Amino acid sequence: MLEKTFFKTFLSRSFNIPIKVTYWDGKTATYGDGEPEVHITFNEPIPISDIRKNASIALGEGYMDKKIEIDGSIEKLLISAYENAGSFFHNSKFIHFLPKQKHDEKESKEDVQSHYDLGNDFYKLWLDPTMTYSCAYFEHADDDLETAQMNKVHHIINKLNPQPGRTLLDIGCGWGTLMLTAAKEYNLKVTGVTLSQEQYDMVKQRIADENLEGMAEVLLMDYRELGNHQWDYVTSVGMFEHVGAENLGEYFADVAKYMKDDGVALIHGITRQGKGANNGWLNKWIFPGGYVPGMLENLQHVLDAGLQVDDLEPLRRHYQRTTEIWDKNFQAHEQEIQEMMDEKFVRMWDLYLQAASASFASGNIDVMQYLLSKGPSGKTLPMTRGYMYK
Repeated sequence: MLEKTFFKTFLSRSFNIPIKVTYWDGKTATYGDGEPEVHITFNEPIPISDIRKNASIALGEGYMDKKIEIDGSIEKLLISAYENAGSFFHNSKFIHFLPKQKHDEKESKEDVQSHYDLGNDFYKLWLDPTMTYSCAYFEHADDDLETAQMNKVHHIINKLNPQPGRTLLDIGCGWGTLMLTAAKEYNLKVTGVTLSQEQYDMVKQRIADENLEGMAEVLLMDYRELGNHQWDYVTSVGMFEHVGAENLGEYFADVAKYMKDDGVALIHGITRQGKGANNGWLNKWIFPGGYVPGMLENLQHVLDAGLQVDDLEPLRRHYQRTTEIWDKNFQAHEQEIQEMMDEKFVRMWDLYLQAASASFASGNIDVMQYLLSKGPSGKTLPMTRGYMYK
């Protein structure tokens, strides 16, 4: 009886859309005004102590283990929770525990590989052909994902105002599309760095297949161990949210260290404009050691590193659309992925992708491109922003 009373109060305060809830005893209740938009079914109760320890972990694991079923859009349900100030996402009573949000170099490698080394065959099923696992850039309403990802690559490189024959370092190079595009289309000599064995192997093969040995190299190592080498341009996409809160200052200091005196960097990553973005379930199951820094937090580290800001561009809506397409692709290959992994993994990743979409949609998190100069801002860049869009 106590559990039922607790959940009635907890759920009635968590969402700003009408929902229907079927409890483990078969009884049904509706919360909110109007026709229910989502139906939540509890096949068994979740311990109250787990909810109070960290609600997002308890409920996320309940969904993974089929203790909870959701009929309707998970994204819509989570958007309503993010938008509701009284929900478990914002109430400190339900966030008593958070998994680790920091790591040393050894742990960084383990954390990155736990996510990115799930297998290239897995990622090929639902990413676009460029194998780009970061926010796309939709220049036109009808851009497909591959087009939007290449838009993003060109948008990033164009912002650097790159001059042929110069050098570029890509920190956290992924499967290599950005660095190899810079080599092929912009005549830059590029170096990519990754901690993922699967990514390293693919990029190395791509370099050989595309006869780019004289223009491109990929290194399987921690970016902090690059020594005293310097490059004209530095890019880093989807990287700083993986370094940990305690390493952010060092990360931006290293970006500055690797830039030549007139160097330019484009740093692209998930950030936040408000106080949100601490999600225990994501930290435990999807991005161990991950930490989403605030916009001002990053800017302070930029200034502390002796860099100056040339341009700052938020791309929140672009990442919402990107993750929605990823989830649609993921669901289209659900059976193959289940055979490759298992049902619990499929439910976990579907929840992750829809939760990411909801977090971007609600403004809980954002994604920013920081264009940075070493020295006076804009020293080597055109006077106006028009050059970025040529």
